[in-house]
Amino acid sequence: MAKRGLIAFACLLLLGLGALLGAGEYLSSPARRQIGAAPADFPASSVTINTVTGPVMGWMVRGTPGAGVVLLLHGVRGNRLHMLGRARFLSRLGYGVLLIDQQAHGESAGERISFGVREADGVHAALAYLRREQPGERIGVIGMSLGAAALVLSKPGRGIDALVIEAMYPTIEEAIDNRLRLHLGSAGGALSPLLLWQVPLRLDLTLDQLRPIDAVRALACPTLVVGGEKDEHTSEAETRRIYAAVPEPKQLWIVAGAAHTDFHGVATGEYEMRIGQFMLEHLHASRNSAMQ
Repeated sequence: MAKRGLIAFACLLLLGLGALLGAGEYLSSPARRQIGAAPADFPASSVTINTVTGPVMGWMVRGTPGAGVVLLLHGVRGNRLHMLGRARFLSRLGYGVLLIDQQAHGESAGERISFGVREADGVHAALAYLRREQPGERIGVIGMSLGAAALVLSKPGRGIDALVIEAMYPTIEEAIDNRLRLHLGSAGGALSPLLLWQVPLRLDLTLDQLRPIDAVRALACPTLVVGGEKDEHTSEAETRRIYAAVPEPKQLWIVAGAAHTDFHGVATGEYEMRIGQFMLEHLHASRNSAMQ
């Protein structure tokens, strides 16, 4: 009986290890999807932005001159379609809008999802594209989860004028630990090292490169940090730590009752009021010239 028990335990251990290896493969594998032209009710032009790892694909709609332009960055395993709600409301307010598929997502090139490090190359290229195509316009960015990490890790310095960080993970260790605990309970915490050791092997990155909370200290623009009150992927406490690390001027919004989700979708009216006012204050040329 003891021998059978040992064999059963070994089989379970192997199955668990196989599942974790599969999870590591899934999390970093590309999330490709054909997107095509913009919807008829959002008259945007398709754009191709070249990067060192291949083309980044997106849509661009121009706004009212002097209103500013906003770059929208989706979350992990998403694509530009997930940011359409934000794009529509910003376009209605007169902003130019650029939505991109991040590296290894949607129609953009890329061999692996790297949780913000190599996606930062596409963000950097998208910002350069906006400066060429919309000279003189102030630039805002809204980054959701992975999109926020990619923006922060791109180290934009004074290259942007306003930033909204939504549900961004502080460190890769916390991101993986939270997700394993969410699905496996307390046992998940003991298994997180088995996922973490795969990061350098699969992505040729160090864990120290995946610490957006450290990179936010170099931000040089007004920043609005947004988190969900009930988010178990990036907890409210983690969001507040990120907020504490962001330099002034900054604002914090904890969305009541929200999990790790589309904040625009769950709190549409308040979202559009808060983000609309934030962008108005920091992007509109007339507003900013009057304040100088």
